[in-house]
Amino acid sequence: MKPYLLGIDIGTSACKIAVFNREGTVLESAAGEYEVYYPQSGWAEQDPEDWWRVICSTMKDMLSKSKIKPDEIAGIGIDGQSWSAIAVDKQGKVLTNTPIWMDTRASQICKELNEKIGTEPIFQLSGNSLQPSYTTAKILWYKEHMPEVYQKIDKILQSNSYIGFKLTGKMTQDISQGYGFHCFDMHTGTWNEEMCEALGIPLEILPDIYPCHEVIGTVTEAAAKESGLLPGTPVVAGGLDAACGTLGAGVIHSGETQEQGGQAGGMSICIDSYKADERLILSYHVVPGKWLLQGGTTGGGGVMRWLEKEFADYEREEGRRIGKSSLDLFNQLAQAVNPGSDGVVFLPYMAGERSPIWNPDAKGVFYGLDFGKSKGHFIRAAMEGVALSLKHNLDVAEEAGASVDVLRAMGGSANSLLWTQIKADVTGKPIVVPSSDTATTLGAAILAGVGVGMYEDFEEAVRLTVENKRYHVPNQADREVYDKNYKIYRNLYENLKNMMSEEGES
Repeated sequence: MKPYLLGIDIGTSACKIAVFNREGTVLESAAGEYEVYYPQSGWAEQDPEDWWRVICSTMKDMLSKSKIKPDEIAGIGIDGQSWSAIAVDKQGKVLTNTPIWMDTRASQICKELNEKIGTEPIFQLSGNSLQPSYTTAKILWYKEHMPEVYQKIDKILQSNSYIGFKLTGKMTQDISQGYGFHCFDMHTGTWNEEMCEALGIPLEILPDIYPCHEVIGTVTEAAAKESGLLPGTPVVAGGLDAACGTLGAGVIHSGETQEQGGQAGGMSICIDSYKADERLILSYHVVPGKWLLQGGTTGGGGVMRWLEKEFADYEREEGRRIGKSSLDLFNQLAQAVNPGSDGVVFLPYMAGERSPIWNPDAKGVFYGLDFGKSKGHFIRAAMEGVALSLKHNLDVAEEAGASVDVLRAMGGSANSLLWTQIKADVTGKPIVVPSSDTATTLGAAILAGVGVGMYEDFEEAVRLTVENKRYHVPNQADREVYDKNYKIYRNLYENLKNMMSEEGES
């Protein structure tokens, strides 16, 4: 058996590539950025060909600078962002940019379908309410607004399945990304022909469904030339980035929970039986026989990325002078502010909001400002706002019958000791931090390892690869102030939601 596994992560702002040994140690890694396009209000889209170009250039550069040889890679796993609607023709050519998970352009289509078919039949089959962020309405948006594109569609692909196609020439649909379609039967993991017809989605444009760890093909000669990989290297179907990150954080048993600190925020609770709630998101796990009850929010690490981009000119310059990152200096500013941000409360609805409020018109809000507030208050309130949205989702999950004892954190936000502690304090849940930066690519690599037989099963893979780095215990002394802010957080949205919706309609 060749010694290494390759994980590819197609994120919202960048791709990450990492090579792991059997014990889960990162031997080489690299990242490359690409654009998100916002052509109109409510739109957020990307060009999948940008993903492929950046993956290839990043891969070649990484391999040329490393001691890793392409013929030492035993298998390739791919994870990707959710709810793409990549329209390709029979040759696999991308016909248009894909709306991504933040895109809400299809709101009207969802309203019409929910009225026509009924919210209950859709939810009972798919385990998810019909919302504009999902893949379903985006396909029908093509049909209504881009008929010239729609007529040429051979298949609709997801982010990881598109890269899988570019590597192998095989068009597939992994089971964990099936939840983007409301004609996907969450009970059986299959396409439902009757709901396809009701929704107006032709069954023939939906690829065959594969287990996430199943080998779908091998790297072609053409893909090898573009990427620097070895022809014939096995590629597995891969899966949803949140699900792969959940696996990479060691969550494979019922009740274990991943806390997501990437561009988006939220949590994924592993369950071993079907358990849906219209306010949350239900998907298959990348681990066979498991589901994930998820809370997915638009405000996660992306909130801090936005703050840093717009307001960190001084910190970037000072960071260069003293050898620290601007985010480290942001953390110091936030650390100096009292828990509760002295009454400043932030709604992190920066691109509408997904669960549990499902409002594409929701807006970000800072409340409680006065002349005594500083930049540090904005930063800490942003961190706390993301934590409050996490608590909101956890509360709803517990109402749905999914209990959570411990959170396992992943993503770039988990590198902030302050932010992770705030999340523990706000939610009242202990937080364990494994190797946070690599959890998602590790999860993709584990899928490849199981698929090619490097690991006997997922139990062995997690036992060998996942190591806990830090523990955060809730500070009970701050619970009173956070509970007060949580009430304000919930009341703010309830009092502003009508205004937000009116603004959205206008």
